[in-house]
Amino acid sequence: MEIYINREHLFKEIEYPNRYLPGNLLKNSAVIFVVILLFLLLFKPFGVSAPEQKINYFFICALHALSPAIVIYTYFRTLNYLRKRSQSKGWTLLQEYKHIGIVLILTGIAGFLMRDIIYHNTDNLSWYYLWEELRNSLVAGSFFYLIFRVANFYFQSKKGAPFVVQFIPLSVEQPKMVIQSPVFIKTQVKQDDFSLYLSDLLFAKAEGNYIELTSYKDAQLSTELKRISLTQFNSQISSHPNFFRCHRAYLVNMLLIENVSGNAQGYLLAFKATGAKVPVSRAQLDSFNSLYEQLKQEYIT
Repeated sequence: MEIYINREHLFKEIEYPNRYLPGNLLKNSAVIFVVILLFLLLFKPFGVSAPEQKINYFFICALHALSPAIVIYTYFRTLNYLRKRSQSKGWTLLQEYKHIGIVLILTGIAGFLMRDIIYHNTDNLSWYYLWEELRNSLVAGSFFYLIFRVANFYFQSKKGAPFVVQFIPLSVEQPKMVIQSPVFIKTQVKQDDFSLYLSDLLFAKAEGNYIELTSYKDAQLSTELKRISLTQFNSQISSHPNFFRCHRAYLVNMLLIENVSGNAQGYLLAFKATGAKVPVSRAQLDSFNSLYEQLKQEYIT
């Protein structure tokens, strides 16, 4: 399995993570509870004064494990509700880290407020213990967040989606481009024949017996409708290996893909200057991955 380091800009828009969706939130919160509970019981990472304990150490660990699970579930349940009301679809890594930071701070505050339930100590509600709970929450929470993210990447990659971690665009400098001259395309009707600069073509979409060609040249996005089927068009440019039929209705230029998102159920491809997302069907994932690896060796040094 190949894992890439995520170098995407903090402000680059990505898909809202599945782990925070309502259908996965309760399950993930339960997993967090179990993992943290086992960690606290096995390693006892934070010092606890036995004479100060009001309850058994097991229940202390259970409370400290339950607290972040409840905070995460409640926080992201509320966030999902607010996003739905505002019809927000965008998400960035910066937003991810910001929300996780807020969750860790809330977890630290919850741990601080639980101290009177757990310990006999007249200073339970002092600034010292507030700082201690916040510090422990941020340190331990950052560690667990990293572990869960790596585990999530690994299991999704095992399902056959290596690009859920990172996709490196295959963009190359113009002098290196294989396709420099226009290609003549024949149609069933001679007067509809046309020439096309394939180096500028982002993707082609099937529209019945026509295709819609989306190109980007000189900072301008253009769309043309041509009287030819996608299958016929694909057969005429088959000598150009960087074009791939990723879906029954789409053919894409692999060299101009800017971002890949998705999982083992399928990918979504993003291109420069257009908000359109092109799907890669589940049946084409292996072929897409193989071609990407092949082109990466040629164009990325």
